[in-house]
Amino acid sequence: MLVCPACGADDLIEGVDQCDHCEQPLTDQFIRLPNSSLEADLLRDRVRDLPAHEPLVLGPDATVGEALKKMVAGGVGCLLIVVDKALVGIFSERDALLRLGVQGVDLHDKPVVKYMTPNPAVVSGGDKIAYALQRMDVGGYRHLPVMEGDRPVNVISIRDILRYVTEHDRTATV
Repeated sequence: MLVCPACGADDLIEGVDQCDHCEQPLTDQFIRLPNSSLEADLLRDRVRDLPAHEPLVLGPDATVGEALKKMVAGGVGCLLIVVDKALVGIFSERDALLRLGVQGVDLHDKPVVKYMTPNPAVVSGGDKIAYALQRMDVGGYRHLPVMEGDRPVNVISIRDILRYVTEHDRTATV
């Protein structure tokens, strides 16, 4: 069991870079030794080591129809909604299914900001892959914007992490 040295929270997940309760940074000295080479890789390697996917972006005035067309044309599962290059939301396949549902056709001309996820969880390129995986798992996310300051520079997906795990696990067992 991992315990935050700042607040004593005892429900920490290995690989997180900060405590979810007090937001204090955690250092590697509080993490037990990994059980496998894959675990060690996840705790060592950074989000910037995953494939880069330039995010597709739209402004807040875009419609649901424009968002869906852009996602299909780009073959992507999400778009980032930005204002003056700053991230304000994410519109994903899940948002389309759960928030638009079967009325999607009727909502074609509505603003996408009404159906996006505002203030999405994000990571930075320097965060550990284990931290990104933990954020995806706890939040139920399939995509995470990668930020450089307040500007989105990449989007990672659970598929990127699964590919990483598959590649690293295969090299560890061969």
